Amino acid sequence: MAARFEVPQGSVVQAYQFALDPSPAQRRALASHAGAARFAHNHMLALVKAVMNQRAAERSYGIAEPELTPVLGWSLPALRKVWNQRKTTCAPWWADNSKEAYNTGLDGLARGLDAWSASRRGLRAGQSVGFPRFKTARSRRAVRFTTGTIRCDLDRHHVTLPRVGTLRTHESTRKLARRIEVGTARILSATVTQDSAGRWQCSFQTLVAAKTRPAHAPSSQHPIVGVDVGVKADSLMVVATPDGTEIDRVPAPKSLTKAQARLRMLARRAARQHGSFDPVTRTRQPPSKRWRATQDRIGKTHAHAAGVRRDALHKATTTLAQQHQVVVVETLNAAGMCAKGGARKRGLNRALADAALAQIRQMLNYKTRWYGSELVAADRFYPSSKTCSACGRRKPNLTLADRLFECDSCGVSIDRDLNAAINLARLGEPQTRGEQGPAGSGPVAGRGATHKTEPASAGAAAGCEASTPHHRVGGSDGDCLTARRGCLLDEHTHVRSPKGNG
Repeated sequence: MAARFEVPQGSVVQAYQFALDPSPAQRRALASHAGAARFAHNHMLALVKAVMNQRAAERSYGIAEPELTPVLGWSLPALRKVWNQRKTTCAPWWADNSKEAYNTGLDGLARGLDAWSASRRGLRAGQSVGFPRFKTARSRRAVRFTTGTIRCDLDRHHVTLPRVGTLRTHESTRKLARRIEVGTARILSATVTQDSAGRWQCSFQTLVAAKTRPAHAPSSQHPIVGVDVGVKADSLMVVATPDGTEIDRVPAPKSLTKAQARLRMLARRAARQHGSFDPVTRTRQPPSKRWRATQDRIGKTHAHAAGVRRDALHKATTTLAQQHQVVVVETLNAAGMCAKGGARKRGLNRALADAALAQIRQMLNYKTRWYGSELVAADRFYPSSKTCSACGRRKPNLTLADRLFECDSCGVSIDRDLNAAINLARLGEPQTRGEQGPAGSGPVAGRGATHKTEPASAGAAAGCEASTPHHRVGGSDGDCLTARRGCLLDEHTHVRSPKGNG
């Protein structure tokens, strides 16, 4: 699927998010728009699957290819054209909401179908993508506005959206409003979402001028730093320079750990109430109002923990991107780190989830572009913790329980996290990384933890990482089983989707 918007040279895309304070009528309007997006998504997904099943059945009867049911296009314009032809019949209430609501659901479906098709053909990096699923009333509520009246009002405490009207915000919008007034920012779209606490958020996607050079370059005392991340309470992030100076040690907020007592209490209360599932008959049932209230409290507790964590990460990553010219981080498989282990690894998995290590890399990736600095990512197998920062010798038998790195060769004793941060910082030096591409363009120093291999330059290491399995291109095998039996056919590529992949 081709990109719908090309960022002009010398510009970057930034988002401004504000918490909304809608009236009861506006809450109903926002919920109606989100429900309309879900309805359009589900209706067209059912039509796509029906066409695929029909074509598969016709092939099984030996019908010639030209006489099969016409293919339903998966692009956004094709889905929107069919939706406009059917909306009067299937959704006579469609005029109550903005057309952007239905476009949101159709766009999500088009992207999901395109991602599944690309994943099946081996054209998409990362884990395999399943076939799109139907959205339920408990799914995430969201609607995106790209046309119509979208603005920040002059009083700095209201925003205006199409069909919904003017909504009050909990916080001031002056930062965005001032940039729009002077012409350094332009609103591209506005996305309204509802979090687990039931609060509506409005995110403005804006186009702003990019910094051509680091504004902090003349005054930066430590231009190159390495960042080692962990789950310990006192060392979520350890920042060090190539010469071994520890600049900062960011403590972990541990917001989810602190909320465990309240979450356990609420879970026990919900178990005693009349919930949405009957354990005796193993069927769904209408829940009680008190059970719904308890679920709302659970959602608010999780939202508060996520907000505390997100605030700490934003402050730490903004400081790194603003005060340093080159930031070196390690490449972690965060999802794989907490994928297995069962009950014996439950505590570590919870600590990994509470630390949100993947968000640190994600935030630094776009903030370094905002502030004109550079992000360098070490290879996933680079042994930053097992390499001595004093002599360069490796210690393959280092375990997670060893918090001090004691070198068997030179005898140096240093904090494990500080040692890793120093090694990462040295990867950011020009003589080490060679000619480095754009921030986050590829890993550097691709070396295994126990294998003696030559370090790769940044340019040679860019592309597929050594730790990423290559994708196998699926072959064409003609006919396919119906979607009801768990095998879906991509009408454009004629490849199978195995059962359980959706």
